[in-house]
Amino acid sequence: MMGRQGGAGPVTDGRVPGAERHGRLVRWRRHVGGTDLAAVPEVRHALRELLRHWGEPGAAGVAELLASELVTNALIHTEHGAVVTATMTPSTLRVEVRDFATDLPAPCSPADDDGTHGRGLVLVQGLADAWGVLTHGVGKIVWFELSAGAIAPART
Repeated sequence: MMGRQGGAGPVTDGRVPGAERHGRLVRWRRHVGGTDLAAVPEVRHALRELLRHWGEPGAAGVAELLASELVTNALIHTEHGAVVTATMTPSTLRVEVRDFATDLPAPCSPADDDGTHGRGLVLVQGLADAWGVLTHGVGKIVWFELSAGAIAPART
C-alpha cells in the first residue's frame, strides 16, 4: 500500500484558512463582498501569515500593500465584490483580484488636491516586478507578481 506523496493533491495549510498546498505551490483564495471594506485588512492579515517565511525582509509588506490597493479599487469601483487569489512558490508570488466590472483600470497621476485617491495602480506599477489586467468573461483580473528576492534588505 502506497502512502500519500507530496504533490499528490491539495493539502490544507493550517496557518491560513483557505490556503492549500500543492507540493511547493501554495494557493489561497478569498471572496470579498461588494461593500465589505473590512475585508481589506483581513486580506492583508491572511497574506502576512501566508508569507511569514517567504522572500527577503520587506517582501511580505510590499505584497500586503499592493494587494490591499487592488482589493480597495475593486470594492470602491465595482458593486459586485471580488475574488482575491494568491499563488506562492518558493521564488514568486502572484496576487490576482478578479472583479465583475468591465471598466479597465490604468495608472494615472493623481490630482494634487485628491488626498490619497488615485495612487493604487501607480504603487503597483512602481513596486511590482510585473503586473497587468486580463479581461475575464464578465469582468477582469488585475494582477501583480513579486519575486522572493526582489526586496533587498536595507543597508546602513
